[in-house]
Amino acid sequence: MPDATVSRRLTIRGRVQGVYYRASAQDEGVRLGLEGWVRNRLDGSVEALVAGPETAVEHFIEWARRGPPAAHVHDVAVTAAEWPEPGAFSVRPTA
Repeated sequence: MPDATVSRRLTIRGRVQGVYYRASAQDEGVRLGLEGWVRNRLDGSVEALVAGPETAVEHFIEWARRGPPAAHVHDVAVTAAEWPEPGAFSVRPTA
């Protein structure tokens, strides 16, 4: 039986800007076949919207709790979200 599809918004806090978090998150999202995006926030956090098969989204969330090697993730808040616009996982401008 195939996974249900889900969409989640993540807010990642810690040392997550200036450490290639967004580029690494994009690579991970593409690797997992997810739709969505990632961007820096003005408050120093990183925000991501990820959508796809539930198992793949859960794998992304697990990755987000670690991030790339130079990151120090302190917290990942996860909430349900609207489905993103169709397309490949992308990096968006800071908001």
